[in-house]
Amino acid sequence: ILGKQLIARELDELFRQTELPLIDVLVEMESNGILVNTERLAELSKQYGSRLDILEQEIYELAGRKLNIASPKQLQQVLFDELSLPVVKRTKTGPSTDASVLEELAQHHPLPAKIIEFRQFAKLKNTYVDALPQMVNARTGRVHASFNQVVAATGRLSCVDPNLQNIPVRTDRGREIRSAFYPPEGWLLLAADY
Repeated sequence: ILGKQLIARELDELFRQTELPLIDVLVEMESNGILVNTERLAELSKQYGSRLDILEQEIYELAGRKLNIASPKQLQQVLFDELSLPVVKRTKTGPSTDASVLEELAQHHPLPAKIIEFRQFAKLKNTYVDALPQMVNARTGRVHASFNQVVAATGRLSCVDPNLQNIPVRTDRGREIRSAFYPPEGWLLLAADY
């Protein structure tokens, strides 16, 4: 059934000449994995943890009290009820505290910018810096992500467990995290797009 559909949609050549041969490459990539410098990540974890502690105190100062920074309800209370910042967007549970709203509110008060920075550091620390060392295979000393050819509608590869594609590229923090990945002796890391 699928073979006939590939021919009907003129995708048979793409399937046979590109997608099928790529399977062997992806299997080898998954099997080889990538070396991760867990000591570098531990160092970044300490740095990010210290930065989060500082940001937390700055947020408390700007808010005028302690609060659960991860709680949208408490952020709503501080930003809109106590600081009387303008409501930019609403959700079912009240004024929105999403990133786009906080960016706009940062023009009116320094607290939203600190919350954005806090969220960024917390996400990078929790998602990559602290999580990646747990994903290193004890036998190989590498992280073995899975690559998928058929998830992204654009036809690009997707990467899961962990998703190494989501590590920021253009930010200093992203470059710091990427510095923990390294090739074996005599090898190079290569970025490619087909």
